[in-house]
Amino acid sequence: MLLPPPLKVNDRLMAIAPCGTLREKEKEKFLAGLKVWEDRGYHIDLEENYLAQDGYLAGSDEIRRQALQKAWTNPEYKGIICVRGGYGGARLLENWQWMPIDSPKWLIGFSDVTTLLWSLYQENITTLHGPVITTISQESPSSLQRLFDYLEGKAVAPLRGKGWGGGKQKGRLLGGNLTVATNILGTPLCPSFDGVILALEDVGEAPYRLDRMLTQWRLMGVLEKVKGIALGRFSGCDVPENIPSWTVKEVLKERLGGLNIPIVSDLPFGHDGENACLPLGQMAYIDGDKGLLEVG
Repeated sequence: MLLPPPLKVNDRLMAIAPCGTLREKEKEKFLAGLKVWEDRGYHIDLEENYLAQDGYLAGSDEIRRQALQKAWTNPEYKGIICVRGGYGGARLLENWQWMPIDSPKWLIGFSDVTTLLWSLYQENITTLHGPVITTISQESPSSLQRLFDYLEGKAVAPLRGKGWGGGKQKGRLLGGNLTVATNILGTPLCPSFDGVILALEDVGEAPYRLDRMLTQWRLMGVLEKVKGIALGRFSGCDVPENIPSWTVKEVLKERLGGLNIPIVSDLPFGHDGENACLPLGQMAYIDGDKGLLEVG
């Protein structure tokens, strides 16, 4: 896996909106997010599509493709920061081909950006599952330190969660949003799961929907291929009022608990809280007994 060169203070990065359009209520957080990067010493250029709107998308598919192409191929930019998630990444990648460049560069985002991260994983390029511009200002100091430490080539500490047992394993880290990932299973956008440590999170999905998605993964035989599973935050996935239901934790235990692989839950990544960065494509070590996830 190709690892983009470490970022350095005064490097220039481009901000693009490859998925959903920036909403009015997010503009304050957007400006605060830009300030986080600038206070760290980076120069952020805004691709002109960041304020575009076409329905719920940040401009037409072609406009968003052009923005991504510009950010990817211009050697002046050492990284690409996504403005927000939302929806539209998969549409962007229809008939898409990553242009060859002299040196790989960082792509940073999560949620719907999962599609772009996984697409570059298939190109053997490491990406960073981490905060977008509209969420980064809400990160804890330790999460921000971890993000910039990793991007700048420094070691980061293991993440701690709740171990479900299963011993230890290592594999390439592949992860993202469960709903987005489920929607690209079996398509050309979907990479191989052989020998990976799978990291999953989600937001706003009722327990039965999580059950339905994980059952699809089971029926497709995907979960038989992975070496371990790292579970982040499943926020806003509460039991519907006055409807008989399992809890989120009960669904995850029932659908994943019998796989006989290391599983760690309650890790600090995902929506609506700390979103610790995860370098997709790098080697990861999971300890299901001690509840640890360590990334290279």
